[in-house]
Amino acid sequence: MQIDLKPSRPSPLPKILLTLVILILAGGFALRFLIPRIAYGSNARLASIGTWFADPSAHPEWWINVNTTCGAAPMLIPTTGFIGVGYNDSFRPGHHHTGYDIFSPDGAENVTPILAAYDGYLTREGDWRSAVIIRHPDFPTFPGAPAGVPGNQIWTYYTHMASADGTVSYISPAFPAGTHDVFVKAGTLLGYQGTWSGDPSNPTGLHLHFSVVKSNPDGSYMNETDIANTYDPAPFIGVTLDEEGFLLCRTEP
Repeated sequence: MQIDLKPSRPSPLPKILLTLVILILAGGFALRFLIPRIAYGSNARLASIGTWFADPSAHPEWWINVNTTCGAAPMLIPTTGFIGVGYNDSFRPGHHHTGYDIFSPDGAENVTPILAAYDGYLTREGDWRSAVIIRHPDFPTFPGAPAGVPGNQIWTYYTHMASADGTVSYISPAFPAGTHDVFVKAGTLLGYQGTWSGDPSNPTGLHLHFSVVKSNPDGSYMNETDIANTYDPAPFIGVTLDEEGFLLCRTEP
């Protein structure tokens, strides 16, 4: 009787285990180093958002203050808080943030006031539960004004003024849904900071999203969610980046 003595194949188990270990280590590296850099870059301001929410009172040096002007900027600062997310910051690949997220120091919804940053004509569309937009025709020139702004119309947009589930609006009763082109002075109370994100299962942190929006040729506002349709708010309210990336007003009168 002839016995076939073929060499036995080595078990694939060690290679499988080694591959799993490599994948786990690579995943841990991505979570620890790569994903935070995609979300935050090397920006200390973005990385400090969690610190802010833990205890806003510990960092008053990060605050900007409502109803103040910063240097020669034409607009008022629209609310009090920490500019945690800036213009063109990114949370994910391909994302570009279109304005400023100003996080409240008060820790409670419907407390931190939001004011009109400049004279203009306010609109609240019929289905807007947390947002208003203000039209500013013939905007004047000012130091650092972006090209195309002086003498032309722009808009300022304010949102997240509602409860986490979207059932309670924190917009001033003076501006019910369906309000169109009502004149407001700079400093007019628009509402209060909230956490409505558009998705009741995923509320935002307590803040105001503030942006400066371009105007269409027909005079209507452009789509604010596209960064190409917006301006960096920095020169309009006068904040500047410090060496760590914090957005601050260093020249308040």
